[in-house]
Amino acid sequence: LGGHLNQGAIGCGIFLELLKGLCWRSPRYLEELESYLRAELQALDLTKGKVQELKLQPYREVFECFMEEFKTYKPLLASIKREYESTIAHLQEKICTLESVNGVLVTASDQCTQQILAFQQQEKIEIAKLKDERLYLLKLIDKMKEEKCSLETQVAKLRKTVAEEYLRYLNECDARKLLLLDLNEMYQDVLEEDTVKLKVALRVARQDLTKAQVDLNTMQANYGDVVPRRDFELQEQKYNDLANKLSTLQKDFDDLRDEYEIMLDIHKQVADDRDRYFNDLINVQRTSTPRPDWNKCGDVVLGGNERWSSLSVGKTSDQLVDVLLEEIGAGLLRERDTFTGRGRSERIPPYLRCDGLVRNKKLTKKEVVALLREIWREKIISDHLPDFFLGFFQKKYGEAAAFDWTYSVYENLKLFRSNEMMALFFNVLTGNVIVPQFQTDVQTFPLKTEEEIQELLDAAGFRPNVNAIIYKLLFLEDEEGKTEPLITKLRNQYMIEKQNYLNDLRAELGTLTKGPQDTAAVINPTQLSSIQTLITGPW
Repeated sequence: LGGHLNQGAIGCGIFLELLKGLCWRSPRYLEELESYLRAELQALDLTKGKVQELKLQPYREVFECFMEEFKTYKPLLASIKREYESTIAHLQEKICTLESVNGVLVTASDQCTQQILAFQQQEKIEIAKLKDERLYLLKLIDKMKEEKCSLETQVAKLRKTVAEEYLRYLNECDARKLLLLDLNEMYQDVLEEDTVKLKVALRVARQDLTKAQVDLNTMQANYGDVVPRRDFELQEQKYNDLANKLSTLQKDFDDLRDEYEIMLDIHKQVADDRDRYFNDLINVQRTSTPRPDWNKCGDVVLGGNERWSSLSVGKTSDQLVDVLLEEIGAGLLRERDTFTGRGRSERIPPYLRCDGLVRNKKLTKKEVVALLREIWREKIISDHLPDFFLGFFQKKYGEAAAFDWTYSVYENLKLFRSNEMMALFFNVLTGNVIVPQFQTDVQTFPLKTEEEIQELLDAAGFRPNVNAIIYKLLFLEDEEGKTEPLITKLRNQYMIEKQNYLNDLRAELGTLTKGPQDTAAVINPTQLSSIQTLITGPW
C-alpha cells in the first residue's frame, strides 16, 4: 500500500509538472498550490498511525483543485482519480487479507514453537531417565561383577575343601586296608595257637579263682565289723577342719557384729550430720543472695560475649570469679606504667631485689608464655630457678632493663593463676614446688583402669575406623599455653588419683588410730598435713 501511495504521489507530481508546462500563462496560481502543498506536508504529524495516507491527502486536495479549475480536462482527471482510488482500495483489501493470513501464520508459528519446546522438554526428561537407567544398570553390573568374584572365591574355597576331603578319604581308605590286613594276621595267629597250652592255663586260672574266693571269705569273717585306719584318720581330719572353720566363723561373726554396732553409731552420726546440713542448707537458701548472672560479664570483658563464652565454658563460680579478677587485673596492669622496687633486703628474692621505679613492659599473656618456654628450654637442671630467672633477662636485655622484665613477668604470673603453665612456673619460682618433685611428677604415669584408658582414647580422637594417630599433635600448646584435650584429661585423672590416694591414706590412718591400744600408731598431725601438701601439689 505504501509503494502504491508513493507511486500515486509521484504521478501527481508529474501531473503538476505537466500542468506547469501547459499553464505557463498563470504561474502564480501554480506557485500558490505548490506553497499550499508544502505547508500541508510540513504540518503533517508523521509520528501517528498511517503516515502514507496522511501524505496522500494534501495531493488529493490539490488534484481536486485542478479538476475544478480545468473544466476541459475534468472527465479525464476524474477517470484517472477513480482508477487510482479503485487500485488503492483493492490493494488495501489485499493487505487486510494478508494481515489476517499473517496473524494465522504467527499463531501457527507460536504453536509450533511451543510444541518444539514441549518435545525438547520431553526429550530432556527421557534423556535424564535413560541416564538414570544407565547408572542403575552400571551399578547392577558392578554388583553382579562383585557377586561373580565372590562366587569364584567360594568355588575356589570349595574346590580346596573337596581336595582336602578327598585326600583325607584316601588316607582313611589306606588305613582301613592296613587295619584289615592286621586283623587277618591276628586271626591266623589265634588259629595257630596250641590247644594244650590253653587247657593248662584254664585249669590254673580256675585254681587261682578258688583260692582267692577262700581268702575273701576269711577276710570278711575276720574284719567285717572293723573300720579301716585310713578312713578313721580321714574322718578325724575332716572333723578338725570343721572345728577350725567353726571357730574362725565365730570370730568373724563377732567382728562383724562389732562392726555392725560401729556402723549403726556412724549411721546415726551421719543422719544427725545430714539433718544439720539440711537445716544449714535451708538457712543458706533463705538468707544467701541469688547466684550471679555470669552472662552479664560478656558486655564488660574485652572481646565481648564470644570471648567470655570461651573463657567461662566448663568452669565453676569460684573459677569464674578468678577469671573475672584476671581480666580486671589485666586491664589495671596494662594501665600501670611503673612498679615500685621492693628493696635490697635478703628476704626479697634476687629477681625482685632493686630500689626505685621499674618500667612496666605491659606484656600480654601470649608474650609471657613465650618467655616461659624460652626459659625452660635454656635452663639447666642443676640451675637455681630464681637466680637463673634474673640472669636470663640480664643476658638477654642487659643489666639496666633486666628488673623491668622480671617485675613485669612476675606480676603477670601472680595475676594469671588459672593458666596452668604460668601457675606451675610461679610455684617453682616462689619455692612452693621444688624442681625434683616437679620432675618426678612429670615422669610418673600411674596405672589406669579400662574406663580411664577409654577416656584417654576418646580425648585423643581415636575411633575404630582410624588406623593411626599423629601423637605430636596431642602435645601441642597454643600461644597462651593451653593444652590439647588429652593433656587436660591426663592432668584431671592425675589430680583425681592423688585425691583418691589421699582419701585412702586418711581412711587407713583413721582405722589404725581406732584399733587396739597395743597396735595403735601415733600419727603426728603435722606429718599428715605435710603428706597432703606433697600429694596435692601442682602437677
